Amino acid sequence: MSKNGAPPSYNYGPPPAAPPSYAQAVGGVPPTSPYIPHHSLVQSGPEILTTVVPLGPNATHMICPHCHAEIDTTTKTQPGLIAYISGLIICLTGCPFGCCLIPCCIDKCMDVHHSCPNCDTYLGRYKR
Repeated sequence: MSKNGAPPSYNYGPPPAAPPSYAQAVGGVPPTSPYIPHHSLVQSGPEILTTVVPLGPNATHMICPHCHAEIDTTTKTQPGLIAYISGLIICLTGCPFGCCLIPCCIDKCMDVHHSCPNCDTYLGRYKR
């Protein structure tokens, strides 16, 4: 207590400054946020939200991100890495007389490529 009975007053000084912003601390532009506010000053038409659709071994029902049509993907199979590796193993084990091509004919060894039947855009690949 002070001489006049009042509690002592302490002089701490001004409050500390706020921590530096990301741009000040690192230098540059802050990273973009996945959050995009729905209000904007300029509207350029309807907003189309596309999502990632997992592609599988069969045709997939989805909306094409290029032409925005509701489609079932067109699939095409091609030999994948598993087919080539198993063909090499078959050849190295002593069956060089065309047996090494058998994995290229088995569906389980094939990669599946998906495309849009409407605009023929390549949409992705399902790897085995």
